[in-house]
Amino acid sequence: MKKILEYVWPLVGLAAVIASFYLLYGEFRGESVGEEVWADLRAISVSHWIAAGFCSLLAYAALAWYDRIALLHLGVKHISMVFISLCSFTTYALSHNIGASVFSGAVVRYRAYSTKGLTAGQVAVLVVLCSYTFGLGTVLLTGILLTYQPSLLGRLSGMLPEMLTNEHTALIIGLSCLGAVALYVIGSLMHFKPIDLGKIHVMYPRPEVMIRQMFAAPLELIGAAGIIYFALPEGSGTPYIVVLGTFLLSFSAALVSHAPGGLGVFELIFIKAMPDVPRLKVLTALLVFRLLYLIVPLLFALVVVLVFERGRLAETLRGRADSES
Repeated sequence: MKKILEYVWPLVGLAAVIASFYLLYGEFRGESVGEEVWADLRAISVSHWIAAGFCSLLAYAALAWYDRIALLHLGVKHISMVFISLCSFTTYALSHNIGASVFSGAVVRYRAYSTKGLTAGQVAVLVVLCSYTFGLGTVLLTGILLTYQPSLLGRLSGMLPEMLTNEHTALIIGLSCLGAVALYVIGSLMHFKPIDLGKIHVMYPRPEVMIRQMFAAPLELIGAAGIIYFALPEGSGTPYIVVLGTFLLSFSAALVSHAPGGLGVFELIFIKAMPDVPRLKVLTALLVFRLLYLIVPLLFALVVVLVFERGRLAETLRGRADSES
């Protein structure tokens, strides 16, 4: 079954990309997209470019904190924050662009952390806890936003059944999300026994780990959404909370689609969910997001991988030379 899924999920992602690009083509057919988008990019002020860049750094700093928290859960304290940051940055920069199904974050982390003495089992726990941390941030922020402003879900009206997008349903979803987070917190504070879901072994982290998750988890999403917020036209009047809510909805849908980097899926839903801003303006902001959150980090990550692998190769050759002498 697992082997079948290894082929199914990439096909699902490819189908989502093709369908999304077809629908996006229909959205912008007949418009001079290239010229207008280029003009919108030049219209973004320097201060907003700097702010968007800072938001990207904030997001990746939070992702590095994910790894640090997971290592704290494992009781590993001998690895420097510089090494953790480089490993986390490289892992996410690659997986965000290529897709976890093609280039697993577990493989990248194992390649790096095994040089620091971590076993395959420890790396597996680290990967799972990082996923929990991201999931916690998504659920927590979704709960807060939908409880505070249930109308946000209405932005998906026309894409989802009306029953799911009305404010009463949104409020119920928001409160349910907060309830789930509360159970997670209580389970950690009360030291509940691990939960067995088939072959999955869910263990509540210690309170000191859980508290850090509560802060680190939302930071990455807040930073990533901030890139788009500062790339939108200054006079659009779109509140940050709307951008954050739309980002959560679009990003979650892109992850479910299994499309590498959410390509096409993310843009389509975000544009549809922002009818109060001109479509080409939103598209420009999303291009800035892809540039600062995906493309630039990927270029740096490739350099890090090359330097790391070159060092590993040099060590291997040195070891062979010493054994032969």
